Amino acid sequence: MIKQLLTYTIMATGFALFSSAIFYGHIPSPTTPANQVINTPDTLFNTLVWADEFDGNGAIDTDKWFHQTQLPPGGSWWGGLIQHYTDRIGNTYVKDGYLHLVAKKEAYKDQGVLKQYTAARLNSKFAFTYGKVEVRAKLPAGTGTWPAIWMLNKNINEDGAYWDDEFGTVNWPDCGEIDILEHWGKNQDYVSSAVHNGSSYGYNVKNVGGQHIKNASTEFHVYTLDWTAEKMVFSIDGLTHFEYRPNKKNAKTWPYDADYYLIFNIAIEPDIDPSFTESAMVVDYIRVFQ
Repeated sequence: MIKQLLTYTIMATGFALFSSAIFYGHIPSPTTPANQVINTPDTLFNTLVWADEFDGNGAIDTDKWFHQTQLPPGGSWWGGLIQHYTDRIGNTYVKDGYLHLVAKKEAYKDQGVLKQYTAARLNSKFAFTYGKVEVRAKLPAGTGTWPAIWMLNKNINEDGAYWDDEFGTVNWPDCGEIDILEHWGKNQDYVSSAVHNGSSYGYNVKNVGGQHIKNASTEFHVYTLDWTAEKMVFSIDGLTHFEYRPNKKNAKTWPYDADYYLIFNIAIEPDIDPSFTESAMVVDYIRVFQ
């Protein structure tokens, strides 16, 4: 019922309105002490401006999402990742009110390159500056799986991305990146959040935090970003694990005063478990409030 009510709310109000780790393979260690996990502060944002409740069955809503499939130069995704991203319904579909992004072990040739794994990478056709993002999701499992829900500045210079042709003028990491969540199957149930920019990125990223949760791959959890002009706060099920508020804001530390778009993806690392066959990221909803 809540999903239907929110959908009607959006219609009635008229709003139609890389992970750096994908570049460099950085895996934060689980160092956040339990006593640093605190309750999430009250948000400033309570007006729903964009959402996908993933109602219905079949293909995704292409008015809201774009499949990013173009390989980077050299034929592999950054960090030596070994999957193809496809626009096939077998890798991305909606069923019974849930989005399924499925990583599979299968031989698949695309753009002249044969790979042994497939997955999906979605770009939102909606972008915004400041707000709250809520995502309720279950994460895939298996050593070598690497799901992420994250954001990039519309101005990233990345061939094949949805916004690139019109806005792509700034290279990564100076464009800025916001990682709402990342999860590595080799570190099951530890979820990480980070920001990447010209002052902190790749193997040298220092703006990062995370927490252990129970049953990340078998139960739904709510992942939240609160993003204001002063700071970003990342939480899971109402518990904060990372806050980014640089003392000095400049082009290197705070490229976060522009429109960002949302990304869902599952990457496959070279050390994927040989027995892996397939696993899905299942998303109940994504909602953006301002």
